Amino acid sequence: MDSQSCMKETVISSLIWKFLERLGTQGIQFVVSIILARLLLPSDYGVVTMIMVFTAISNAFIQAGFSTSLIQQKNSDELDYSSVFYTSFIIATLCYVILYIAAPIIADFYNMQQIKDILRVISLTLFFGALNSVQIAKLSKDMKFKNLFFSSLGAIIVSGTTGIVMAYLGFGAWALVAQQLSNIIVSTIILNFTSSWRPKLVYSLERVKVLFSYGWKIMCSSLIDTLYQNLYNLVIGKFYNSATLGNYNKGEQFPKLIAVNIDGAIGSVMLPAYAREQERKVKVKKMVRRAIVTSSLILFPLMFGLAAIAEPVVKLLLTDKWIGCVPYMQILCIVYALYPINTANLQAIKALGKSDYFLKLEIIKKIIGIIVLIFTVSHGVFVMAIGQVFVTILSTIINSFPNRKLLNYGYFEQIKDIFPNLFIAILMFIVVYIIGYLDFNNVFLLMLLQILVGAVFYMFLMSIFKLESYIYLLNIIKNKFKEVRK
Repeated sequence: MDSQSCMKETVISSLIWKFLERLGTQGIQFVVSIILARLLLPSDYGVVTMIMVFTAISNAFIQAGFSTSLIQQKNSDELDYSSVFYTSFIIATLCYVILYIAAPIIADFYNMQQIKDILRVISLTLFFGALNSVQIAKLSKDMKFKNLFFSSLGAIIVSGTTGIVMAYLGFGAWALVAQQLSNIIVSTIILNFTSSWRPKLVYSLERVKVLFSYGWKIMCSSLIDTLYQNLYNLVIGKFYNSATLGNYNKGEQFPKLIAVNIDGAIGSVMLPAYAREQERKVKVKKMVRRAIVTSSLILFPLMFGLAAIAEPVVKLLLTDKWIGCVPYMQILCIVYALYPINTANLQAIKALGKSDYFLKLEIIKKIIGIIVLIFTVSHGVFVMAIGQVFVTILSTIINSFPNRKLLNYGYFEQIKDIFPNLFIAILMFIVVYIIGYLDFNNVFLLMLLQILVGAVFYMFLMSIFKLESYIYLLNIIKNKFKEVRK
């Protein structure tokens, strides 16, 4: 087998394991979240969502830049990995001390004193995140996604059980805290069993500087993105109330759960794959195109389908107390449907070593996003969500702009590639949404009918139009079945 075929097999195998990890862990997480939503109140979710802003920002400092640098750099060695490990742990310690001291101030900002203790406990996840970051970077660089599958699966089973038991016993928001903390602890333990890498007693400030020269731009980009993504939670929590924030957060959870895991699985595998081929621009363009087209083929019907059946899904799975999250879910499905274009373009830019481009793009997008937020915040949370759709559409144009020069793969060519997938997904949405108006007394039967009709209709259109991405995906599945039979 030649090197090109070997690389293709490695990428496909890695994608399969990454999808298994995402689908397995998030499938369990989905069930856990439904049970917790039935046991807890929207306000419980709102309280935890408020403080996750601060741990997310801290994690951007600790993990984002160095992890990407280790993956992007072709010849990372033991000194690089160990140096990054110790540096990440020192940063995590500093972040925890800051959050511990700031906890009373944050509690006063939200006028909720219970936040103080919750923040101090949940911030302990920063230490385990620092321990994990290098392990995950090493396994990702070596395309050993099978190891990550086992750590994620074990962690979600233990943490999900912990959260459900505590919620049942009446611990409220603390059940969500225990779920988060137990997840990262168990993941750390399993990674240490499934990975052979261990930090050595070596350190080089010079190596850290070299990695930081590339990674600081990624870190700043991640920090800007994290601040922006959590800005909505902070603003809603401050200007509205925890129940409204809980509904918004739950409305975002379903489309985000699907999109981030499908698109994230592809993106996490494609970054090291792009990095390996970074000197062959034509090859990278082909891989970027394949990632965009294939992920949109999968993601578009899921997002538009979820938007069409949002109300029966919420009534059936979460009960009527969460009905307020339906309009947010429908709007945010559009936002997350556009993830494939954004992720593929950004991963290619990172893999090609253009972290300065990456940072500039983030600054431009977030300035636009903040302006839109300022104009929409006084008009209600629903209008704020619509503003996110506008920002996301602009972001797809901005993210694709550098690749017009880097890869000769501009926005209009990308839109042309995904348009057939988008078109049939919209047709499917219309059909499924109309079915929702049928006079059904049984919510479950209505939802089941919508899902079945939507799936059959989408598959029918794909086969009729003979979509290239559909045929490509079928061939991969057929080849893997043949390998299994052998």
